[in-house]
Amino acid sequence: MRGHLRLLYLSLLLTRLADQILLFTVPLVVFKLSGSAAWSGIAFFCEALPRYAAFPVCGALCDRVSTLKLIRWSQHWRSIVCVGGVLAFAIHGSLVWLIVISAGAGVLTTQGFMAREAMLPRIFQGDAYRKSLSYTQIADQLGTVLGPLAAAGLLGVSGWEYVVLAAAAIFLVSDIAFSLWAAGQQVPVFDQAQPRLNWLVPYRIALVHIVAIPGLLEMILLAAGVNLVIGVTLATSAAMFTGVYGQTASAYAWLQVAGSIATVVVLMFVAHVKLPARVSGAVSYLLIVLGGLLTGWKSLPFVYVAGFVAVIGFDKMFSVFMRGVRQRLIPAEDFGKTVGLIALLNNLTQPLAGLLVGLCASRLGTEAVILALTLCMALIGIALVALVAIGGRRAAWMVNIEEA
Repeated sequence: MRGHLRLLYLSLLLTRLADQILLFTVPLVVFKLSGSAAWSGIAFFCEALPRYAAFPVCGALCDRVSTLKLIRWSQHWRSIVCVGGVLAFAIHGSLVWLIVISAGAGVLTTQGFMAREAMLPRIFQGDAYRKSLSYTQIADQLGTVLGPLAAAGLLGVSGWEYVVLAAAAIFLVSDIAFSLWAAGQQVPVFDQAQPRLNWLVPYRIALVHIVAIPGLLEMILLAAGVNLVIGVTLATSAAMFTGVYGQTASAYAWLQVAGSIATVVVLMFVAHVKLPARVSGAVSYLLIVLGGLLTGWKSLPFVYVAGFVAVIGFDKMFSVFMRGVRQRLIPAEDFGKTVGLIALLNNLTQPLAGLLVGLCASRLGTEAVILALTLCMALIGIALVALVAIGGRRAAWMVNIEEA
């Protein structure tokens, strides 16, 4: 990996670190100031909902505006949101300002993520693109691990205002590193010649691609199945590990660390061992199903740990597979708008899984809900394989995946 590429991955690491500091700090501060779990839940909802809802709009922007500019703008404005929110809270100490920080940073995080997704395939090609995906996910995962630890340490020695300001400073340092890397980079902008294009047109184009290009709809269905299990795992892990298995809070923290370490190991493997796309996709999908079954099967704590690590670790392997296939199938000029809509459709099943846990866990039991949603994921995969078998030949989308 050449030296200038390290600046890119350092920037991505710092951005994720600052994001995770905010994700950890804001709901916690809202709960401490209000004493209400409901307010903390509202803050989380206001942060999560804009992130998902913004995907199509942010994706369309990536085809109209330079992705380099969008990434820098997202970093600048996240710093401004952090500083402005702290100043507004100092003037008028309302919890609304904390929620504004949370929601505003969430939307800007989506814009930065989508711009990065659109930028990478326009700069890296072939094996270099596959490696760039793995390294960017490693940077993301390291930031995910270090962010809460950094936030907890800062909260132990200072007020939450300084923690948010520290996140703003990290965004600025990340922007400096990204600017040094981006100097001289040329990334094409495809819709620049038609800036006044009706905003409904990009979404119609994206929808046509999803329906017409063999493989995209199948990828959405597979990713939706994966996100069912990811969602139910994240929604129930605390209750299962500390409640059902009676483990301590510190043990639960180490469970999260184990999942993150597994993710880094899997991504390092993906970055250095070139597997056929269909092999990496099938292996990761099957191991996520197995992990879901282990987390839903009430047994011993180490069995749950094995299942949790499999789900969290191999989710990223499936993500690399899926993103590689998307890059191969989607026309470059429509990549941003199409991936934005796909990301929205892919992720809808995560909040759906949490809702199903809330509605059904008390009556059916948490383990039963986990097993049911894991079975749904397995059935989605079986159904797609069965369609190929019934057809008596490889479907066009399978051919496209093998060529990706």
